[in-house]
This record gives sequence, structure tokens and C-alpha cells, in this order.
Amino acid sequence: MPESTSALQQAFIEDFKRRKRHIIFWQIFICTAFVALWEGTTHLGILNDFIFSSPSRIIKTFILMAADGTVFYHIGITLFETFLSFFIVLTAGILLSVLLWWNRSISSVLEPYLITLNSLPKTALAPIFIVWLGNNMKTIIVCAVSLAIFGTVINLTTSFIQMDPDKLLLIKTLGGGRKDMLRKVIIPGSIPDIISNMKVNIGLCLVGVIIGEFLSANAGLGYLIVYGSQVFKLDWVLMSIVLLCIIATALYGLLNLIQKIYLKHHTE
Repeated sequence: MPESTSALQQAFIEDFKRRKRHIIFWQIFICTAFVALWEGTTHLGILNDFIFSSPSRIIKTFILMAADGTVFYHIGITLFETFLSFFIVLTAGILLSVLLWWNRSISSVLEPYLITLNSLPKTALAPIFIVWLGNNMKTIIVCAVSLAIFGTVINLTTSFIQMDPDKLLLIKTLGGGRKDMLRKVIIPGSIPDIISNMKVNIGLCLVGVIIGEFLSANAGLGYLIVYGSQVFKLDWVLMSIVLLCIIATALYGLLNLIQKIYLKHHTE
């Protein structure tokens, strides 16, 4: 029986690895086929490479802009704004969620406002931010923060409130107070939810930064997209879009790695 069970486990592991290799193969194949089709159709004249650009033109544009450091300057600006807004969302989101968990009366009063603000299209607020804050980086940061903060507070507050009541009762029985509950149960028990929110928020902050750069910037990838479309340098536009895809994938992958390390450390 043990040998049979071991054989079944080995077969399951091999099947899992095979399916994973299969998925990775098709992911690479689809991406490669898309790039080859795009390059081929522009090279044959089926698509106008001035309007649609092409992978080779995008690479040439990147090399030219990398030679004088221009592209890295714009990437750095966008990353700085994204990380700053992400840090603000993470810090403010946890602190506000703790406050709402600590005082249920405040939570009940503010809940409908948080839901309303979370549902509000943030692009509608961007022009108002420009009038209030000016045409500068502050507007971009506020725009990015407003896109993610309300959903973060709602989700983390719900996570805090739904924490295992038996653990909280145990701390209370042992003479602990709310601080002990927060330090011993609420925050440690909510770390998986916090990391999951971080994975969502990093993308939302990047989107918010790009929206802000569309309206109020003189640097950054969002600025390159708008400026490139205005002067018909569509190679700039598509290069910036490709770079944003790469950055978004890399940031998500980084947080996904952090989540895997945390889960591995706490399941051993």
C-alpha cells in the first residue's frame, strides 16, 4: 500500500510538471507568434508600419533613446511615482483599516462613503486634482493613491473584522486588550490578505500614475505616450506601452515571489 501511494504521488507530481511545461510552452509560443506576425505583416506592407509600428522599429527606438539615457529617465520617473503612491496606499490603508477595526462606530459611519468613493470613476477626479494641486507630481501621486486606497481600506477592514473569533476570545480570556489582539492575531493573521492587496495595488498605482501623467506631467512613460501621439511618433507610443507591460509584469512577479516566500516560510 505505501509503495502504491508513493507511485501515485510521483505520477501526480510528474503530471503537474508536465502541465506546467505545457502552459509555459504555449505562453511563449503565443507571444512569439504575435511578435512574428506583427513584424511580418508590417514588413510585407499589410500593416502600415508608420501607424502600427513594428517590433524592430520599437527595438531601434529603445536603443536610440537608451543611448542618451532618455528612456531610462522616463522609466525612472514613472517607477518613482508608482512606488511612492504604492507605499502611501499600503501605509495609509493599514492604518485606516486598524482605526475602523478598533472603532466599529466610525466604521459603520464611514462604510457607505468608502463604498461610494471606491465606485467613483477616478478619471473624473483627475481634472479637479489639477485645479486643486497644480500641474505637478503631487497631482499624479494623489491620482494614483485615490485609485487604490478606498478598495484597500474596505478589503483590509473586512479581513480584520472576520478574523478568527476564538483566537481573539483566547487573548481576551488571558487578560489581553485590543492592542494585544492587534499585535498577536489581527496583523499576523492578515498578512496573506495584505500581500494579496499589494499585488492588486501595485497595478492600480501604475495605472493611476499613467492617468496622472496623461493629464499633468512633463516626464514619464505616460507623458511619452501622450506626446508621441501628438507629434505622430507612434514608435514612442508603442515602445512606452510595451515597457509598461514589462514593468507591470515584473512588479506583479516580484510581489508574487514575496507571497510564495512568505507561504513557504509559514508552512514549513
